[in-house]
Amino acid sequence: MGIKKFKPTTPSRRWIIGPDFAEITKSYPEKSLILPLKKMGGRNSYGRITVRHRGGGHKRMLRIIDSKRDILDVAAKVIAIEYDPNRSARIALLEYPNKEKRYILAPLGLKVGDEIISSNQKETEIKTGNCMPLRHIPQGTLIHNVELFKGKGGQIVKSAGTSAQIMAKENEFAHIRLPSGEVRLINLDCRATIGQVSNIEHEAITLGKAGRTRWLGIKPTVRGLAMNPVDHPHGGGEGKSGQGNPHPVTPWGKPTKGYKTRKKVRYSNKFILKRRK
Repeated sequence: MGIKKFKPTTPSRRWIIGPDFAEITKSYPEKSLILPLKKMGGRNSYGRITVRHRGGGHKRMLRIIDSKRDILDVAAKVIAIEYDPNRSARIALLEYPNKEKRYILAPLGLKVGDEIISSNQKETEIKTGNCMPLRHIPQGTLIHNVELFKGKGGQIVKSAGTSAQIMAKENEFAHIRLPSGEVRLINLDCRATIGQVSNIEHEAITLGKAGRTRWLGIKPTVRGLAMNPVDHPHGGGEGKSGQGNPHPVTPWGKPTKGYKTRKKVRYSNKFILKRRK
């Protein structure tokens, strides 16, 4: 894995920094594990835009990722590392002895030919790519694809280069330090995968031009200050005027730019030992 720069043959090419895809071993996805991905353009079932700045972009196919790792005590062989347009991490194609194939998030360091296993047994080897309950993972181990509810499948720590760490175990809970710095209680029976998520260079990528943003399905964002009063609370005024409001707000009048929107009575508050930074 690495990144590459380009010769400045055009003004936009000068700034582009992209992945070199050196770790990719297969160009096309497994046909049995893909589904068509319909574009919504940020619209809900009534056809109304509920998320702004969505639309266009390259056509994609959805890769079905196995987040539960529910084939237990059977070693699977890694037969390919692939690109997934729907996420920042790479994905690994596994093949089980019965020829069943599944995709998982590829951990850093996983290579074609490696064998990994998912198990609830205490004797399971602490090895990159293996999946097991937090109860059997030693303190200090880096983990990813962590369950929040037993049997639901991994929900958090799935982005490129991320990892969580087991800080302590107390009663029926593990103290997990998340990538945000938050320390959270998670049941010891919840499962996680050993290792750090692949593609750690993702944070160094520079798109370099507006067109690459459009390829990703992201439309331009206009400042509220540049709009008319009918379009945004910050709009209007003569020349270069300020936003007018005592505090910056969204187009619907809700405070923004640092305003906390988390509910005070959220059910998960009791599981958070230390807030994110």
